[in-house]
Amino acid sequence: MPTSAPSSSARWSPRALLRASVAVALVTIVLKGAAGYMTNSMGLISDAMESFVNLASAMFALAMVTIAARPADEDHPYGHHKAEYFSSGFEGILIIGAALAIGWAAIVRLMSPQPLEQLGWGLALSIVSSMLNAALAVAMFRAARAHRSIALEADGRHLVTDVWTSAAVVVGIVAVHFTGWLWLDPLLAIGVALNIVREGAHLVWRSSQGLMDQALDAPSLAAIDAALARFTECADGAQLRFDDIVTRSAGRRRFADLHMHVPGEWSLQRAAALRDGLEQALMEAVPGLRVTIQLLPLNMEARAVGMGDHE
Repeated sequence: MPTSAPSSSARWSPRALLRASVAVALVTIVLKGAAGYMTNSMGLISDAMESFVNLASAMFALAMVTIAARPADEDHPYGHHKAEYFSSGFEGILIIGAALAIGWAAIVRLMSPQPLEQLGWGLALSIVSSMLNAALAVAMFRAARAHRSIALEADGRHLVTDVWTSAAVVVGIVAVHFTGWLWLDPLLAIGVALNIVREGAHLVWRSSQGLMDQALDAPSLAAIDAALARFTECADGAQLRFDDIVTRSAGRRRFADLHMHVPGEWSLQRAAALRDGLEQALMEAVPGLRVTIQLLPLNMEARAVGMGDHE
C-alpha cells in the first residue's frame, strides 16, 4: 500500500514551528490585550494573560528543542533528547501559575462587577486571535506525530486549551450582553482558570512520566511483538527464544533491551549475524528505536536489568 506524502506542517522542523509559535503569541497578546482593554471584560483580560504564558512557553520550548537536537557527547552518551520533557513540565507549571492569577483577578471582579463596553470590536479581535492559535495547533499536532516531539505536543495542547477557553469567553460575553448579568463575566474567567489548571496538571504529569523512563506506547509495543513473531518464522527463527523485553522513551528516541536465546552449539558468528538481522527488523518496525540485544544460550536465564533489582 503506498504511503501518503507528509503534510507541509509535518515537514516543518520543531524549531521552525516553535519560532512560529513565538510570533503568533506576540500577535495574540496584542489582539487579546486590545480586546480586553476595549471591552473591560475580565474574561477577555484573563484570556490575554494566558497569551503571555503562551509566549514564555514557546520560548522555553524552543530552547529545549534546540538542546535536544544536540548530538551525543562524552558527558551525555545517550544524547540530550529528554530536554523536551523539561519544556513540557515548565509549560505546565506556567499554565498553573497563570490560572491562579486569573482566578484571583476574577474573584476580585466578581465581588465588584463592571459594565462591558465596545463588545463588537473586542469580540472580533478575540475571534481572529483564536483562529491563529487553532491553525498553529493543528500544525503542531501533525508535526509532533511526525517528529515524536513532546515539546510540540505540549505547545499544541496549550494552544487548543487557549482556543476553547476563548470560545467559552466569547459565548459568555454575548450572554452577558443579552441578559445583563455582569457577574457572569468574572464567573467565566474563573471557569477559564479551572480549565487551565487541568491542562497544566496534565502536562506536568506527562513530563514526569517521561523523565521516569516510561515504557513505549501500546502501538509501538505491538509493533515490536509483531516483528519478533515474524522473525521466528525465518529458517533459524524457530530455534530462538526471546524474553526480558524492556522498553523506554526519551524525547524523540525510543529504546528496547531484550535477551535472545540461541542453541549453545551455534558459532558466535552465526548468532551475531542473526542478532543483526533482528535489530534491523525491530528498527524498521519502530522508527527511531535503539535496540540492545544480549545473546544467551537456550539453557541459561539472566535477570533483566532494572527489573526487581534491590540494593
